[in-house]
This record gives sequence, structure tokens and C-alpha cells, in this order.
Amino acid sequence: MLTANQQALAQIWPFCTEQPVVLVDWLPWSHTFGANHNFNLVMRHAGTLHIDGGRPLPAMIGETVRNLTDVSPTIYFNVPAGYAALLPFLERDEAFARSFFKNLRMIFYAGAGLPQDIWARLEAVSVRTTGERIPMTSSWGTTETAPLATAAHFVIDRAGVIGVPVPGIELKLVPSGSKLEVRVRGPHIMPGYWKRPDLTASAFDEEGFYKPGDAVQLADADDPAKGVVFDGRLAEEFKLTTGTWVRVGALRVGLLAACTPALQDAVVAGENREFIAVLAWLNAAGCQRLIGDGAPATLPELARHPKVREHVRNALAQWNAAHPTSSERVARMILLPDAPSIDANEITDKGYINQRLALERRADNVARLFAATPDADVIVV
Repeated sequence: MLTANQQALAQIWPFCTEQPVVLVDWLPWSHTFGANHNFNLVMRHAGTLHIDGGRPLPAMIGETVRNLTDVSPTIYFNVPAGYAALLPFLERDEAFARSFFKNLRMIFYAGAGLPQDIWARLEAVSVRTTGERIPMTSSWGTTETAPLATAAHFVIDRAGVIGVPVPGIELKLVPSGSKLEVRVRGPHIMPGYWKRPDLTASAFDEEGFYKPGDAVQLADADDPAKGVVFDGRLAEEFKLTTGTWVRVGALRVGLLAACTPALQDAVVAGENREFIAVLAWLNAAGCQRLIGDGAPATLPELARHPKVREHVRNALAQWNAAHPTSSERVARMILLPDAPSIDANEITDKGYINQRLALERRADNVARLFAATPDADVIVV
């Protein structure tokens, strides 16, 4: 599984043989991406891995900035929250930007959760610093696929595209309601779950394709070579008490775009409820731009700030006016005073939010969203 992944990477990223691979990476080795993908990439190409003691959190991002000032990576891997935290430093500190982009051949974000606002700002600062656009890309897979299954090893113009099958891999797209379920087969797939033949049997279809439970759509319906776009988890969709289906993936992406630049990510609640409500994490840098001079630095302060709350409330009102049906209209939102927890697996190995786990961990906040009389922290639209 692991060697198949690295052979595929070597074929789609031939530049790794042209100059030594240098990474500055904080992703944990208990995580399939930090270990099987990134650590093994360095091993495969006899490169250098600098372990970043920072994290994409307000109190720890400074350490990452210092490390990236000292070491210029050739590939940079991060989750969307990490890029959102780095961007203010890249935009205002030219010396730091020059160090960051000095040897950089590619910017990689995990999963499909990168807001288009972050994408555009990263492109802008790369062009300002280097005179050209540093390619940005993403891929898709799961722990059970070691993790690489698809990759965009060609220039893409927007976030969300997860590419085409990497060498040696087959994808099968199967209609599932209004979605396309993606299934995968190849030498990188696990043989099964340890001592659980029942789980193993249910994980594969009759042709031996692994079923991770994800959905995709074609980036261009007339040209499959342009790759697929991640379309959420099949299990994340739910029904309201009215019997209406809520398409969580599409709704989440739409809300993040509507509330730009205030929100970093979100989870959608409402299963067996009368209306949709949302728990949202803030994009600290975006909120500080909204507020202007004197903006607070901490997430709890930003979550309570009148300008941030007004911006989000107005954005939700505009969203609801354009999307009045119960399957898309958002009635309430809480701005969370923290970041999604990587250690608690609120961020999956694909780099996006684990919807169900986050809702379970934050059950107290979900209860506040649907309280008969919402408290002052709940934004009611």
C-alpha cells in the first residue's frame, strides 16, 4: 500500500527528482497524511523533513512563521485553517513571503475545504512575491487507501477539484440518489479490517472496489479528464422533520462563500429538527480585516465582536433571501470561540471537518442552537 502510493507520487510529481525535497510540516505522524504521505515522501526521495512545532492556532502560528522564515520548503502541505492563519503574515511581511516562496514548487491543501477567498489571496501573494503563480493542488483518499487515490497533477483554477485517479488506480462512480458515490480499486487499498470480516465484507462491492462513503461530481461534465470535485460524505446528509433532505456538503460550501471572509469552516445541524442551524469556526484574519484598526487577537473576542456578528447576520439574511427553501435556509448560527480540534479528529485525514463527530463533541452547543429561547450568543436570522 505504502510503496504503491509513493510510486504514484513519483510519477505525478517528477519535479521531486529535480531538486531535494524539503518539507516544514506539523501534521502528526499518527495521521495517515502526516506519516504515510508526507514522511514517506521525504524518505522516498532522500529529502529533509523539518518538524514544525507550530500549529494553525492563534497562539502557535508564530512558531510556524519563524520556522518558515528559517527554512524554505519545496512543497508546502497544510489544512485550510493553516493557510488562513499564515496569509496575514505573507501579505504584510515581504521578507517572510520571499523566504516562503524562495524554493516553493507547489502549494498543497488537504481535502476540498479551502475557501475560494483563501485560494485567491494565496495566488495574489505568490504573484506579487515571485512574479508568477505557484501551482496549488489537492488530492483525495482515506486511511484505508494509504491515503492517495486521486490527485490534481495539472493546473487547476479553483478550490475543490481533487483530480483524477493516480497511476495504477481505478475509480467507479455509482449513482446514489442525487449524488455520485465514488469507489476505488488498486494496489494501495487495504486488504481488510483486523479480525472484522463483517466490516471487511461491507467495505467492498462485488467487483472489489472499496466504498469509502464519499461523493463526487465531475468538474466538467463534458470532459472527465478535468477531474472530479469532492461533493461531501453520503452519510452527512439528513432529513428535517418535514421529510426534506439537506445536502450538507453543498450547503456548507455555499455558506462559507456567502460569509466570506468571516468563516473558516462549519458544521450543519438539523437532523430530525424543524430547521437548519450551523456551528461555525471563524477565520481570524478575515474577521480582523472586517473590524479594522484595534481588532482583537483572540477567537473568543472575535466571536463576540459586533462587526463580525453583524457581517455574518447580514450575509445569512442575503443567503436566505436567495435560498428560501427549508433544505437551504439557515435559521440560527453560533460563532465558535475556538478552532476545530485536529487531535480530537474533528478534522479528517482528508482535511475536511468530520461533521458527525464535531456535532457529537459539541452537543451542548447544538442544544443551544435549537433551544426554545436561544441565548445571546446565538445569531437568529
